[in-house]
Amino acid sequence: MNTANASAPATDPTVREYAGADAWSLTGVITRLRRVLRSSVRQEFPWESLPMAQVEVLQRLADEPGMGVSDLAERQRLATNTVSSLVQQMVTSGLLERTPRPGDRRAVNLRLTQSGTEILAAWQAANDRRLGQALERLPEAYQNVIENAVPALAALAALLETEDQTQNPARQNGTRP
Repeated sequence: MNTANASAPATDPTVREYAGADAWSLTGVITRLRRVLRSSVRQEFPWESLPMAQVEVLQRLADEPGMGVSDLAERQRLATNTVSSLVQQMVTSGLLERTPRPGDRRAVNLRLTQSGTEILAAWQAANDRRLGQALERLPEAYQNVIENAVPALAALAALLETEDQTQNPARQNGTRP
């Protein structure tokens, strides 16, 4: 995987570090990117007002509304009791609503409230601004490479999720191996 480009400064140590990147380099750059995005958006959203675990639950339920706690735990790869506690906090703070699942009084469907939807939209807008401003400062060739890489990275994530579910049946009940 060689993404080095002649339009980037050859002396830039960040570019040299990832030229001819392997799987470990990809993991490192993704981790670094997530970390810097999380920390930069914290200027608008302090940790205590919107923990990352809550952001991830909001994102998942925005994409897949109506999930139950067990399904959410499985998809997030967390223990069911952890997700149950997280959901309770989010219901109490007005970000999520629980509705009884028809035919099963013990099960619930989870959905974002209006407040949850608005907070998630604000979080995403803050990330879009931060990332957009940074992308605009990159050489156009890098902008194009990143834009073209997004579908491939999404496919890679989906493949890894599917393999993880197949190879780690303990995750099927929301527990961690």
